[in-house]
Amino acid sequence: MKQLLEIANLSVEFTSHSGVLKAIEDVSLTIGQGETVCLVGESGSGKSVTSKSVMRLIDYENGKISEGQIWLDGDELTRLPQKELRALRGKKMAMVFQEPMAAFDPVFTIGSQIIEVIIQHKQGNRHQAWERAVHLLQRVGIPEPEIRMKQYPGEMSGGMLQRAMIAMALACGPQLLIADEPTTALDVTIQAQILHLLQELKAEFNMSILLITHDMGIAAEMADRIIVMYAGQIVEQATVQQLFTTPHHPYTRGLLRSITTIDSDRSSRLFSIEGTIPPLSELPSGCRFHPRCPYASDHCRQESPPLRQVNDRLTACWHAEEFVRLEEWQADRKVSSEAVPLAEHPRSEGQETVRETLFEVKGLSKFYPLGKGAFNRSQASIRAVEDVSFTIKKGETFGLVGESGSGKSTLGRVLLQLEKATDGKVFFGGQDLSELSTKGLQEARRDMQVIFQDPYGSVNPRWKVGDIIGEPFDIHHALSRAEKREKVEHLLELVGLNRASYDRYPHEFSGGQRQRIGIARAIALNPQFILADEAVSALDVSVQAQIVNLMQDLQKKLGLTYLFIAHGLNIVRHISDRIGVMYLGKLVEIAPSEALFLHPTHHYTKGLLSSIPSPDPTRKREWLAIEGEIPSPANPPSGCRFHTRCPAASAKCQEEQPELRQIREEHWTACHYPL
Repeated sequence: MKQLLEIANLSVEFTSHSGVLKAIEDVSLTIGQGETVCLVGESGSGKSVTSKSVMRLIDYENGKISEGQIWLDGDELTRLPQKELRALRGKKMAMVFQEPMAAFDPVFTIGSQIIEVIIQHKQGNRHQAWERAVHLLQRVGIPEPEIRMKQYPGEMSGGMLQRAMIAMALACGPQLLIADEPTTALDVTIQAQILHLLQELKAEFNMSILLITHDMGIAAEMADRIIVMYAGQIVEQATVQQLFTTPHHPYTRGLLRSITTIDSDRSSRLFSIEGTIPPLSELPSGCRFHPRCPYASDHCRQESPPLRQVNDRLTACWHAEEFVRLEEWQADRKVSSEAVPLAEHPRSEGQETVRETLFEVKGLSKFYPLGKGAFNRSQASIRAVEDVSFTIKKGETFGLVGESGSGKSTLGRVLLQLEKATDGKVFFGGQDLSELSTKGLQEARRDMQVIFQDPYGSVNPRWKVGDIIGEPFDIHHALSRAEKREKVEHLLELVGLNRASYDRYPHEFSGGQRQRIGIARAIALNPQFILADEAVSALDVSVQAQIVNLMQDLQKKLGLTYLFIAHGLNIVRHISDRIGVMYLGKLVEIAPSEALFLHPTHHYTKGLLSSIPSPDPTRKREWLAIEGEIPSPANPPSGCRFHTRCPAASAKCQEEQPELRQIREEHWTACHYPL
C-alpha cells in the first residue's frame, strides 16, 4: 500500500502564560492510500493537536512544531510557508470539524462558502463551481440542494450543517480527509447516517481518512487501524481486529473495559479507569500512565517506555509480553474481573416492589408562540411537547431518549416548573405544582434539582467551589460559616472530591470533576428528585462510567429518583428502570429498560437501537437507518408524526394519530402496526 501521510517523531509546543508546554511528543504514524486510521484516547491526550499539526492550523493557535517531519504525498509540510499551505488545504487535505456552526461564517450563505473554496483552488468558473456545490450537497444527502445553497448556517440543523461541511471539505477532491470528532454533537441516528456517508465517500473518491474519536464503537466500525494516544504520546498502534481482540497496553484495555454495550451486566458497576489524564504542566516521570495503572512497577515510574514492536503491533509498555499472558487479561473484557455488584437497589428486576408515584404527568403540552397567530393558532406555535402522560415512581430512574428537537429537555423543564405548561397537569407527591404560590413553589423546589449537560456553563466561574455548592444553604437555611463549610466538605467527599476543593475555582477542574461539583450542588438539600439533562453526554467513556456509578451510589444512599435524559442509549439502558422514547413532542413508547432493548415495538425505537455503533469489529450491525431528519415542531406532520420517516407507514398512519396503548405488562406504544 502506498503511504499517503507519514509523520515522523513529531513534537508540538504551545506558549502559555505558565511557559512552554509540550502538547505532543515523539509521535510517529502513517496512513496508506484509501486507509482509515482512527486516533482514540481521552480528552487531553493530544488527538486534535496531532490532526491540526498536519494541516498546520496550530500556527494560528500559538503553537509550533518543535521537532519531526510530516510528509503528505511527497510534500514536506513542516517547513512550508503558509501561502503554499493554503494551496494544499482543501485540494490535497481537508478537515471536518467537531462543531459545524463554528466552521461556517454565519453572515455568508452555505453555497457562497463552498463556491469560494472551488474558485480559490481554480477548479472552475463561478457557474461550474455552483453546479459542483449543488452536486456535492445532493451527494451528502441534503434534500433540495438549490434551496439550501441560498440558506445561512443558522437556518440549518446540526446534522444538515455537518453534511454541508463534509460537502465543503470534498469540494476539491482531497486525498486526505481529517475528521475531528465529526459526530460527537449529533444524535445517534444522524451519527449513523454521517458515518455511513463517510464510508461511501471514501470508496467513491478513493480518499484516506484520519478519524479522531473517543467512541470506541465508532472506531470499531470505521477503522482499518487504531492509534491510541495518552498524555501527548502514542501508547499503542494496531489493526482494529488486533486491538479489540487482545489490547497490549493497560490504558487501551481500560478504555475497552469502560465501554457500556447492549450486553453489559446492568446489575454491576461500570468499569472505569481511576483518576484523570495529567495536565501538560504536571506530567509524571517514567510512563505517563503509571499513576493510573493497576500494573505499574518501579521501572514504569522511573523510565519512559519506547513505542516498540510486540506481537505484530506497536506498544509503549515495559511489561506488554507478560500482561497478555495473564489469565485475567485474556478473560473477556466485557466481563470485568473486578465487576462489583450493585448492592440492594430498588431497580433490581425480578424483585420489583409496588412503589409510590412521585411524579404524575397528565396531558402535558408546551407550545411556544410564533408571532400572534390570531387566525390559525395551530400553525402559529412551536409544539415542543404535546399531550404527554406518564408517571415516575419513587426511587426509580426513568430514562428519556429521542433525537434533538423531540422535546426531552422542554419536558424536563416543565416538570420542574422552570417553564409554565400550555396545557395539562404535573403532580409532585400528589400536589398540583401549577396551583402553588411563588413561595410554595420555592419550597417544593428544595425537593427537585437539576444536573446540567455543561457543568462549567451552569456555575459562576468567579465563585469558589465552596460558594457554588453552598449557595442552596444560603437560600434555604440560616447556617453559620463553619456549619456551611462542614456540610459542603461532606458533600465534596460524598461525590469523590477532596475537601481542599472548597477553596478552588471551577476552571481548575477537569470536565468529570466539574460534573461532580454539579452533582454535589444538586444533592445539597437532600432532594427527592433530580433531573439529569444530558449529564454525561460530553464526557469521555471512562469519566462517563465514573459519573454513572456515582449517581447510582447516591441513589442508594439518599433514596433519589432520577429523570435521566441522554442520547447515549447504552448508558440509558444501564442506569434506567424504565425508558420513555420521545419523537417530535410525543411519547411513542414506554417500557422497562431490558424489554425496550430486547423487544422494541415502535419502528422509531427499533431505528434508534439499530443506529448504535457496536464496539466489536466482528459484529456488524443490522443497518436500519432512519432516513432524513426530524421535521419542524412548528409544522408537525399529520397523523403519526413519524410516518414521514417510517418504513412501515400506510395511509392510515398519514391520517390518524395513534394513541399510546398498553400492549403487554408495563409496555406502552403509540403505533398502528407495532412490531
